Amino acid sequence: MFISRRFLQIALATAALSGCASTPPHAGPALSAGTPGNSAPAAADGEVARIRIGPAPAQGALASMDSEPGDEPSAVLSASGQLRPEVQAYARQLAADRGLRVDAVVSALSGARYSETVARLIAPAPGKKISRSWITYRSRVVEPKTIGWGVTFWQENHDSLDRAAQRFGVPASVIVAIIGVETRYGRNMGSFRVLDSLSTLAFDYPDPAKPERAQMFRDQLSDFLTLVMQGKLDLQTRGSYAGAIGMPQFMPGSVMRYAIDGDGTGHIDLANSPNDAILSVGNFLMEHGWQRGLPVFAPVALPADPSTLVDGGLKPQRDWRGLQAAGAAARPVTTSTGVGNAWQQGPLGVIDLPEESAGTAEYRTATVNFFALTQYNRSYFYATSVADLAEAVRQRMNLVAGR
Repeated sequence: MFISRRFLQIALATAALSGCASTPPHAGPALSAGTPGNSAPAAADGEVARIRIGPAPAQGALASMDSEPGDEPSAVLSASGQLRPEVQAYARQLAADRGLRVDAVVSALSGARYSETVARLIAPAPGKKISRSWITYRSRVVEPKTIGWGVTFWQENHDSLDRAAQRFGVPASVIVAIIGVETRYGRNMGSFRVLDSLSTLAFDYPDPAKPERAQMFRDQLSDFLTLVMQGKLDLQTRGSYAGAIGMPQFMPGSVMRYAIDGDGTGHIDLANSPNDAILSVGNFLMEHGWQRGLPVFAPVALPADPSTLVDGGLKPQRDWRGLQAAGAAARPVTTSTGVGNAWQQGPLGVIDLPEESAGTAEYRTATVNFFALTQYNRSYFYATSVADLAEAVRQRMNLVAGR
């Protein structure tokens, strides 16, 4: 019987995969739980027109860590060259749930490669716990080069940012900051094939104690394959090691539910169209609770020890009256900040930004808009760094404009 060279390559590679699958590695940083698109409602009819996201260039620190498809073992095939039973069941269920052709799903999945790099990056770090440092985290985000790039991005996309602010109520500075934090304005969009990343994490998640994480990546893989089957995404689309796509690093679920054709071309391109990226970020934040006209942080002087006011959640649980009773007071603000008193009427939350090695923390009073930012990435550090970068870019813009 004739056996093709390709079949032999698959058989040998997938034999190696079987060993990897039985004892997944436990090394590397864990992914933030708040990747966009984890629990997103369906988009309005017509919001996603025709999504076509081109592959990102190989840029950034992770680019050189990835390898071309074919260099790694299959993520889905057994040593016999057949789909693993759990992948077969997944493909049948996906086709039934989404009204897709099962043979098309299987064909798309068959080319998925297992990425040891992805598994290593997503796995929990071994050894002692690293102390969290807000000062260190912030310094890596709110720094001169990123601020300068943000000003340039704002100047080059002024009309789209104004349009997004008017439509969604999200200030231009915040949208600029998110794109800056995520990809440094498209300079580091990732070079991993999304199919490989999501298949690796869906079927061989490196921490078996967290089956919910594997399921989340299976859901994202389902959304990705659905978009591919609908002709809205290319099967070769590249992104981050966790499967995030384009300048705003949308997961496939967010692409499906929140991505917008911002420039009227008839398709959505988050990797190459700043207009699409800008409008999509604004839409995501609005759909996750952003309130027009509110600041991210309320101008509040907290009591001497505000630690008891922090609940650590992702929803604001306090109000202004309760904070006043605990000893908080409103800070005077100037009209130039644009901050009125509307924040006093809505829910608030006190957040902590620890410097664990010193046993200290910075505390701030957050509005619903802060918690909308945490739906982009479920981290107080992340959301605060976005707010601080937004303010730094806004101030620089004012200096450039002579205001």
